[in-house]
Amino acid sequence: MLRKSGIEPYPYAYNVSHHAKDIKEGFSALEGKEVSIAGRAMQMRQMGGITFIDIQDRSGRIQALIRNNELDDKSLLVLTNSSIGDTLGIRGIVMKSKRGEISVGAKEITMLSKTLRTLPNKWQGLKDTETRYRSRHLDLIMNQEVLRTFETRAKFLSHVRNALDSRGAIEVETPILQDLYGGANAKPFTTTYHTLGDKIMYLRISDELYLKRLIIGGAERVYEVSKDFRNEDADTTHNPEFTQIEYYEAYSDYEAFMKMMEEMLSSFALKTFGSLKVEYRGDTIDFTPPFRRMYWVDELKGMTGIDISSMTDEDAVAINDSEKLGLKRPDRYHVADSLFDKYLKEKTVQPTFVLDFPTYMCPLTKVKRGNQKLAERFELYVGRMEVANSYSELTDPIYQRKMFEEQEKERKKGDEEAPPFDEDFIDAIEYGMPPTAGIGISIDRPTMIFTNQVSIKEVILFPPMKKLPPEDESGNR
Repeated sequence: MLRKSGIEPYPYAYNVSHHAKDIKEGFSALEGKEVSIAGRAMQMRQMGGITFIDIQDRSGRIQALIRNNELDDKSLLVLTNSSIGDTLGIRGIVMKSKRGEISVGAKEITMLSKTLRTLPNKWQGLKDTETRYRSRHLDLIMNQEVLRTFETRAKFLSHVRNALDSRGAIEVETPILQDLYGGANAKPFTTTYHTLGDKIMYLRISDELYLKRLIIGGAERVYEVSKDFRNEDADTTHNPEFTQIEYYEAYSDYEAFMKMMEEMLSSFALKTFGSLKVEYRGDTIDFTPPFRRMYWVDELKGMTGIDISSMTDEDAVAINDSEKLGLKRPDRYHVADSLFDKYLKEKTVQPTFVLDFPTYMCPLTKVKRGNQKLAERFELYVGRMEVANSYSELTDPIYQRKMFEEQEKERKKGDEEAPPFDEDFIDAIEYGMPPTAGIGISIDRPTMIFTNQVSIKEVILFPPMKKLPPEDESGNR
């Protein structure tokens, strides 16, 4: 109908002068002036010769007030062929309706995109969680608070970038496809690189060993905003594909990074929400520095009598049984990790630096000054979730070789999470690596906290989903 009348329902461009929020917040200055807005028609209603359309753009909604007898023929034709879900351009005068609602009194209506599908019912909306994740475009249309979540995520990512830039850091890019995976204990995704003779490659589990090569090369301060991939189970706080920033700073240690994280998180909360306190899952999280420090090996020993810093794999088997941890492969690394989850994680609602891990859990970390059984590593927890992981980085190539050899032994025993020996990195570090602090900062989990989300899938635009079962002849699954 529109095309037959000479109206293109999918034009190339439209001049937008203002968004809904601009008009509402600047009404006193804009009243009586002409503006042009564009957005999706979310509600339409008739009252005599007046049509009211709620136009939704990125900033929110505003009412278009249309006196049908004041429109030109082209605009009237667009109006009579418009329906909920269409994207419309409205040019008109900023005003208030008789009921006092800030509106745009339309002079001209332009069809910008004609919808061919019906939006979900306006009263029921789109609430099914799985449908929301699979059809994020509909989720964003029907639930504008979802867009606010991703705006907060973008602000946090920008905030972290700016904080690191202000320290003189260089943002870099390192390979996603790697010959060897390393920098963490995780099972990798594998793929085949046909151009290199069907070579088996790995999606990175971490950027660490490449960024350290840049420190060795003299870059001094480098970071990467990275998508990392770990071929593991997904739950409310884990996703196999996730976003983090890894940052390495020469001539620093983990103490410096604790101060950095206190400043980074507290300043973001204050700038974004006007307060150092945010609500998360029924708790009030207080980002006022300094954050609590938990020396977890000592605290766990005080609670259970178990000294994990001296634990052997043989001890771990017995502890797995006595503590009913239920691990299928109860080595000391995984038993220590499970004991933390069982006894201490619940104590990390408020921002907490969990400090000084057993050395066997930290193959890339310097030993603790004054205690060779521990390593200078912290994990920052907020809301019972790890949001950052930092080391005083191991720079001794002889000791690094020894730790890689220990990992290789575990891998050959069947530990799929233990990375392979990386001779190229040993070659690099033998040229000399300065004292360095390193950190991985989650983007997903802090966004969960700052937007009060229960699941990590709420802060990932397109989370991976299980394959849907096939439909039967009736269209049922």
